[in-house]
Parts: sequence; structure tokens; C-alpha cells
Amino acid sequence: MVVGTTDKIFALDPAAAYDQGSYVPETQIYQHLLNFAPGDTTPKPDAAEKCEFTSPTVFTCTLKSGLKFANGNALTAQSAKFSFDRMLRINDPNGPASLLGNLDKTEAVNDLTVAFTLKNGNDQTFPAVLATQAGPIVDEKTFPADKVMDDGAIVKAKPFSGPYVITSFDKNKLVQYEANSGYNGILGAPKTKTVSAKYYASSDNLKLDLQNGAIDVAYRTLTPTDMDSLRKDDKIAIHEGLGGELRYIVFNFNTMPGNTPEQKLAIRKAMASSIDRDALSTEVYKGTFAPAYSFVPKGFPGAVEPFKDLYGTKPNREQAAKLLADAGVATPVQINLQYNPDHYGSSSSEEYAAIKNQLDATGLFKINLQSTEWVTYQKERARDGYPVYQMGWFPDFPDADNYLTPFFAPNNFLQNHFEDPAITAQLIGEVTQPDRDKRLAQIQQVQKELAEKHIPTLPLLSGKQIAVSAKNVQGVDSTLDPSTKFRYSVLSK
Repeated sequence: MVVGTTDKIFALDPAAAYDQGSYVPETQIYQHLLNFAPGDTTPKPDAAEKCEFTSPTVFTCTLKSGLKFANGNALTAQSAKFSFDRMLRINDPNGPASLLGNLDKTEAVNDLTVAFTLKNGNDQTFPAVLATQAGPIVDEKTFPADKVMDDGAIVKAKPFSGPYVITSFDKNKLVQYEANSGYNGILGAPKTKTVSAKYYASSDNLKLDLQNGAIDVAYRTLTPTDMDSLRKDDKIAIHEGLGGELRYIVFNFNTMPGNTPEQKLAIRKAMASSIDRDALSTEVYKGTFAPAYSFVPKGFPGAVEPFKDLYGTKPNREQAAKLLADAGVATPVQINLQYNPDHYGSSSSEEYAAIKNQLDATGLFKINLQSTEWVTYQKERARDGYPVYQMGWFPDFPDADNYLTPFFAPNNFLQNHFEDPAITAQLIGEVTQPDRDKRLAQIQQVQKELAEKHIPTLPLLSGKQIAVSAKNVQGVDSTLDPSTKFRYSVLSK
């Protein structure tokens, strides 16, 4: 089985990467205490035998006995404690430590029991957090406790416990996997023994190799034009899964234009009033992405669309001009807007050219559009290198909070210097609210307040999960589920 992608691996070390390109290999090679079985939206035991709240603030997992990493080292409760302690200690700006904001401490009660003490009780999301990119269990005898481990060293040491082990690693060119006979978790024994992941700089070559049979599956990312063409090819199958992908612009609160917080907010509101999402959806993405008018995409319980009510669905120059004038902002506002040409698909160039044209056309903005490839992009973003920039998101787990807490709580993964005590209190309130109706009302309220008073990010588009395969490939549909985990173990031909 050969899987092709234009996504890039940022890092194989779970502490250092919070992106879909890195999580695809992590999904294959690391085990979690809890995980999502294909097609299931409830986390179930993987390395664990069982997990449960033993008090409102303590979540306890009992591990299966006899677990080992592929290098022969034992996988125990101490491994789990080490993994979570390490994630928080390193707190890498490109890593997923922000998902563990409610974790106070982790204890290995004995070899098979690990207990998580939470800062706030009744956390409705913590079991799912264990199944995310913050939850892979790593080998304490292999990984350093206080720094990121190099990809090559990880591959050489083989601290793998998932369905596959990596047997050959040429980063972002070719990665080869072989089934791990020691894995007995919820993802099941791999249906295909050997899988190769081939990485492409261009979606054009990805499409051509799929059509000529050089690869079996293409997952992230073909252009909308490619998709139109492939739908007419009777040797090709198009697979679509429930959406959840979100495209948005991030504002660095320290470095974005504006002399005061009030001016910066006015600029963000004026941009929100000037974007034509419908044009981006139809003209750039040919309907494969839909307009997004909130931080939580439509379809998730609790989702509302406050940007429609506050800023409209069509560009409103008069409103944007008044917002800027009332705050004393001189126009045109000079904005350095950064985007990435490879990680979110080659249509990003067309998307951000359209955004530049939309904003420039108002006469209120002067956009300096720049692009950088993904690995450099991530590093520069974390160093405050970009005042206004493109990002995209695949949910870690199927809950509206996953579009809120990781973005807007303290120590959020965006690292864009947004933090607000009232928003933080609301996020804690919705996460710890056991009454479903009350919780959904709180989720709706925080979306409205973020859109009206803050706009740390500007939502643009939401889309489906899409993979394309040869007609003889089975299992693709079963892995395009709301967990957004692409599992090689279910693929066969």
C-alpha cells in the first residue's frame, strides 16, 4: 500500500508537533491510553484496560499488562506519567501542550495504574484529550525528559507501540512502515503488512501518480480543479468524511498593526467586515469548502454564527470605514499577511491572493502578501515572526470545545498573546458543566463574546475530509470520521 500526500511532517516527537502532517505518522506508531476506533466518536481503551473518574478531579486508567515498545522496553504507568510530565515540561511552542491546560499532575500509582489530577473537576473533555496529539505514550528510557528528540534518533531507537513501526525514514520524501506484531489496541491488527508514505511538493504530481497507479491513496491535498477532473476517472474513487477542517486568519496581538488595543480591535473588526467568504468558497474552492461565520464549524452541537450578525455575509466597506475612523486608525492600514503554500494545499496561493484583492479593493487596507514553506513557517510563527497569518485546523476530538479552549485559553497553541480572564472563566465553565443543555448555551455564548469583543482569529472556511484512491482500495471511508485520525491499519486492497 502506498499513500501519497503533500502534507509535511514537522516532527515525530509528540511534544514538538501539533499539525495533521505530523499526526498521521504519530497515529501509526504511538499508542494512547484511550483512542478512537474507526467510526467511533467515543474514546475507548487502547493501551488502557479501563479508564474512569475515581473522583470529580481524578481520572484513573488501568493499563493492560505485558505491554512493550517495539524496542523491547516495557510500556507501563510510569511511561504514561513520563509522557504527560514531559509534554508539559517541554511546553514546545509548536506542540500540543495547550490541550493539557486542565491537568494538574500525573501519578503512577503502581506499574499498571496512572492517575490524572485535574485543576477543575467534571471535565467533560478530558477522556477525549487522552486520545489526541497530546496523548501518545513515549518510552521513558528513550526520550529525554526535558528536550525534543530528533526524528532520526527516534526512528533508530524504535520506541514504537502503535499498529506500525517505521522501518525506513527519508523525511518528507518517503517513510516506510511495517505492521507491529506487538500491538493489540483498539485500532486493530493492520490489514496491510507494509505501507509506504510518499511525500509530494506538488499536487499535480500527486494526482498523476494516483492516476498511473504509482500510489494507491491520496490524502491531503489535491486542488479543487484536480478533484473535478478525478471525479470523471472511472478508475478512481472519491471518499468524503464528515467536515471539521477550519481555515482562518490569526492576529498576533503584540505585533499586528494598531497603536492601542482599541485600534487593533477596530482593524480586526474592519477586516471581518471586508472579507467575502462566499467568493472564496465558490471561486477558489469550487464548493469543497463552505463559508465559516464562527470559530466552531456548523454541524457541531453548540455552533452558532455570530460573524453573520455582527459583520455580515458580504463586504461592507461603510461599516469597516466607520470602525477604523471611530478608533482613529489612519488608512490605508498596512498589513503584512503571511500564508503557507504547501501545508494547506496549493490553492492557498489563490485563496490568499483573493483575500488580498478583497481587502485592497476597499481602499482601507494595503496588504503585503508573503509566503513561507511549512517547516520554516512553524518556527517563525512561534517566534512572533508574523503579525497576521494563515492557519488551518483539524479537530482533535469531535466536540465544540476543541475549537475554543486550544485557541483561546491561556497558553493556547496559537501563542498569539491573546488571553482574557472572562473568556477563560467561560471556557472552564463549559468544559466542567455536566448538564448538556446548559453546556451548549455556554458554548454559544463564548463564541458570541469572542466575535464581538476580541476576534483573536478570523474564521474563513470549513470543509469536509477528502481522500482519493484507486477503486480496488478498501477501508478509506471508515477512517474519514470525526476523530480526523487517518489510520493506515484499516486500508487494504
